[in-house]
Amino acid sequence: MASARAMTSTRLLCLFNATVAGSIKTLARTGCRVCLTRNMSSSPPRLQGCMSAWIIDQYGSNGVLKYTEETTVPTISSATEVMIKVHAVSLNPLDVAMRGGYGAKLLKLRRDPLSVMDNDTEFPLILGRDLSGVVVDCGSGVTHFALGDEVWAAVPPWKQGSLAEYVTLTEYEVSHKPKVLSHIEAASIPYVANTSLSALVNGGGLCRDSSSNKRVLITGGSGGVGTFAIQLLKAWGAHVTVTCSQNAVGLVRGLGADEVLDYTAGDVVEQLEMMEKFDVVFDGVGGDTEEWAMGLLKPWSGAKYVTLVTPLLLNTDSMGLLDGTLNAGFSLQIKAIQNLLSSGIFYRWGFYAPDGPALDEVSKLVDAGKILPVVEAQFSFTQVPQAFQKLEKGHARGKTVVRVAEEDDRQTDELVQDSSTETVESVQETAKQS
Repeated sequence: MASARAMTSTRLLCLFNATVAGSIKTLARTGCRVCLTRNMSSSPPRLQGCMSAWIIDQYGSNGVLKYTEETTVPTISSATEVMIKVHAVSLNPLDVAMRGGYGAKLLKLRRDPLSVMDNDTEFPLILGRDLSGVVVDCGSGVTHFALGDEVWAAVPPWKQGSLAEYVTLTEYEVSHKPKVLSHIEAASIPYVANTSLSALVNGGGLCRDSSSNKRVLITGGSGGVGTFAIQLLKAWGAHVTVTCSQNAVGLVRGLGADEVLDYTAGDVVEQLEMMEKFDVVFDGVGGDTEEWAMGLLKPWSGAKYVTLVTPLLLNTDSMGLLDGTLNAGFSLQIKAIQNLLSSGIFYRWGFYAPDGPALDEVSKLVDAGKILPVVEAQFSFTQVPQAFQKLEKGHARGKTVVRVAEEDDRQTDELVQDSSTETVESVQETAKQS
């Protein structure tokens, strides 16, 4: 028993020394003056000081992004929290929207319910929802993670984001990273996985045991959410039809889509109307999609239309918290009642919902080879503005990833770059052969 304790103590000490050594090297490189101390009254040790991060101190376009080496390292503030050294982050359209102030009023209230009574600023804000990294500190009540664990997570939009060296989250928002993926690859999945699962399970009523032979239509299937949802639904046994542009047809076919329609070639609605009707429409495009999508669903059979493009946050931004929420709720209720009474179709909104245990299930699918990461572009931590510019161009073919722990992952990144190229080529070759 004493020997086992000694081995455990030695392992923790080695992990701590490696973490501090890596941090000191990083801090020496950045020139940030910091004191890294070990708190002898707590276990594991805690890091204190400042870190590098990309922040915004006002809402706007790409020019509001600022690099700083003076952001305070987040501390463990509850027994169930873990601190993660971030290795890689992927960007999502939500990050671009939040940079411009999307959802500012509601998210500020969620961060601090008392903020409705004052004018305290929410700045500085750190953007970024996805991350993959390593646990460097744990609260006293954490049971699922230990120092040195490789993890991935999606950060709730009301918390400080992942475009930083360190992030603190509750253990319920974190999951063990798939063993077969590098940090670069892993960072591309959590946000789109949590978004897809929330929409398809809670909104669409689908799951592993209820999706066999269900007909699902995904609009705009070549982006991050779409490429993940295709693979998830195929792993569950569903029949998947996807709309996308011509240059993404090979990609989505390679990911397993049964039917792929190029919306730039002819009338895609007319083509869809000639097909057998669907059990679920998963809409990631919005606009006038719902006007024609309802007619594609099976009437009076429990079919569901689920859209990720909702007016809730836009309404609260423009109308205020109370009026915006009431207006959005009224709109949802009216549409839901109309569609239910007219054709027995359920009208639902889908939302991004961070969920660590859900990522545990995704991790199993990834390790089993049923879900592949789709990384379209990589940028270094110094190139965050360029990464945002890439994302803003639209027409994504997977995810845009930012490497945060540049020195630690240099060798891995080279391998991942080759792997990502091989993955895209592999799915495209599969499409050609099918």
